[in-house]
This record gives sequence, structure tokens and C-alpha cells, in this order.
Amino acid sequence: MNTFRVMFKTEMKLTIRDMNILIFGVGFSVVLTVILGIVMGNKPALEGSEYSFMEQSFGAIVSVGIAATGLMGIPLVVSDYRHKKILKRFKVTPVNPAMLLMVQVLVHFLMSAISLIMVYGTSVLFFDYSMRGPFLVFILSYLLVLFSIYSFGMLLASISPNIKTANLLCCLFYFPMLFLSGATLPYEIMPEMMQKAANFLPLTQGIMLLKATALGLPVHNMLMPVTIMIALAVISIIVSIRFFRWE
Repeated sequence: MNTFRVMFKTEMKLTIRDMNILIFGVGFSVVLTVILGIVMGNKPALEGSEYSFMEQSFGAIVSVGIAATGLMGIPLVVSDYRHKKILKRFKVTPVNPAMLLMVQVLVHFLMSAISLIMVYGTSVLFFDYSMRGPFLVFILSYLLVLFSIYSFGMLLASISPNIKTANLLCCLFYFPMLFLSGATLPYEIMPEMMQKAANFLPLTQGIMLLKATALGLPVHNMLMPVTIMIALAVISIIVSIRFFRWE
């Protein structure tokens, strides 16, 4: 337990010093909240909609923190540690290499949770946001989406032979999901062809689930996103275990 605590403190310090996750995982989410709040305020999401723009966009905004930590944070750190032979060195010490991975997941989860808290606090304090759905259901949905995206991130780390490939794969998946899944550009205002293309992105389904639970929509509307998120997590874990290399 003491070893885990020491490793956690060390990895947390390294993550904070690096600043990338703080900027893109936490800061960007808050800045996006402020911009959308100032521009759209409490205007209806669409003409005749019973939801405000902020109410409908909240689930999408908080997904930015999940995407940044899960698709850019974890895969690149794990790949970098493999490239630098850090994982290999741990194998000849009493420290289990799996502990290092658990620490990475916890560190990035905390960054994502901080992003969620700051986005929620900013929305409530400055833009009169209130969640229509049960908060517990939203949190459970958030954890499912986070677990699925993190599993996919580990898959990217597992199949990457080197840090350059990992960086390329992360960019190929992160940026399309960031801009086309509805995380930044609202899904509802996309052209129909773009929506059909976006539906193939895992984060799109995750955002649909987060929006539905935040707005308190009927349970049957969530079955497809939930199924896709669970399937993504299962497939990613299986592939990660099959192809993961410590060195």
C-alpha cells in the first residue's frame, strides 16, 4: 500500500508538471463551458426545444475531459514507459508492473473528475445550469463512458510498437472524436451526412448517453449507447490483454 501511495504521488507530480492533461483535459473543458455559456446562455438548444443550450450541451462538454485523459493521456504515458524500458525494469523489482498501470488510470481518472467538477461548478454558478435527470444515474453513465474510453486508450497503447505510432494513433482517434462526436460542435446542428459518419465514433455514443441521463430522458433511449459502450470496453480489454507487451 505504501508503494502504491509513493508511485501515485510521483505520477501525479509528473502529470501536473507536464501540464498537457491540465490544459486539454481540465482547462479546455472549462474554457469551452464559459464560451458556450456567454454566447448561448439559456437560449433554447433548438427552435421550439424545451431544453436550454447549456442543459443539452453539458454531457458533451464533460466528455472532453474523458477523451483527453483516455485517448491522449494514458496511451502516450504507457507507450513512453515501454519505449524507455521503464516497464521492463519494473519486472525485475518487487513492484508489479500492473501497479504502474493502475496508478496511471487513477491519476488520469482524477484529472477527468476534476474536469467534471469544474465544468459543473462553472455551469451552475455562472450560467444557472441545473441537471434534469437523477445525478446518480448521470454519474454511473459517466463512469461507464470513462471506463470504455480508457479501455480503448489501453488498446491503442497495447497495439503500438513504439511511441511514434502511439502518438499517431492517439491523434487519429482523439481529434476526430473531439470535433466530430459532438464534444465541441453540437451533434444536433451537424448536417445529416456528418451525423451518420459521427455515429461510428465511440465517443458519439458516449455523449448521447451522457446527454440522455443529464436531461432525464426515458431509459429506453439509452439502451443503444449503453450496449455500445459495454461492447467497446469488452473488446478493448480482450485485445489489450492479447497484444499488451511490457517491453
